[in-house]
Amino acid sequence: MAISQERKNEIIAQFKTHESDTGSPEVQIAILTEQINTLNGHLQTHKKDHHSRRGLMKMVGKRRNLLAYLRNKDVQRYRELINKLGLRR
Repeated sequence: MAISQERKNEIIAQFKTHESDTGSPEVQIAILTEQINTLNGHLQTHKKDHHSRRGLMKMVGKRRNLLAYLRNKDVQRYRELINKLGLRR
């Protein structure tokens, strides 16, 4: 269910805003999106795994708060990020 360190490093490299960036909202949202998508696939198979479902809901809430923060801070960065990730279709 957890994403591998290699995949996480790829995501960080793709979404970082400067050379040593690992914690910007863009990177955090991209990592959360990857984890959400992975967990969603797990829950398709294991429908009664309510503990993981709770974790999924917490991740979705955290991503939602980060997206709201980014939207309030810089709308252009927000729009670019949701287009890259394919959110808000």
